[in-house]
Amino acid sequence: MRRGERKSHTELKGTRYIWLRNPDTLSERQRATLDALPTRTLKTARAYQIRLAFQDMYAECGTDTAAAYLKKWYFWATHSRLPPMIDAAHTVKRHSDGILRWFESKIANGVIEGINSLVQAAKAKARGYRSTRNLKAMVYLIAGKLDLRLPA
Repeated sequence: MRRGERKSHTELKGTRYIWLRNPDTLSERQRATLDALPTRTLKTARAYQIRLAFQDMYAECGTDTAAAYLKKWYFWATHSRLPPMIDAAHTVKRHSDGILRWFESKIANGVIEGINSLVQAAKAKARGYRSTRNLKAMVYLIAGKLDLRLPA
């Protein structure tokens, strides 16, 4: 939103990282910059509020209340008349089962993404293995956190 709106609002220049951060992690200078912006008229500010409201969903207690909150948030985002937010809302709707599953398991896919990063680094470091068996062995060695020290 900010990139498209910056052409007509020059005061948005240099504020990209302010919109990407949460309000409680802003520095004093960033907070002062945000407070000085005319947030009532900016589409970027509306999109920021919608993003923050989505994050508030994770403060809900259970799956049922989170599902109701997500439904209200989806309605708000799709009726915001902000095309990027409408697209994001449709994406959230498609993945709502996985999002709501978090309330039951409290497991995110960050661990799996980290292991995938290690696997991709092993593949790049070796520039290809002779067989998939060797690749699997390297993945287990790198991602498995095996203790290969000799017993004392």
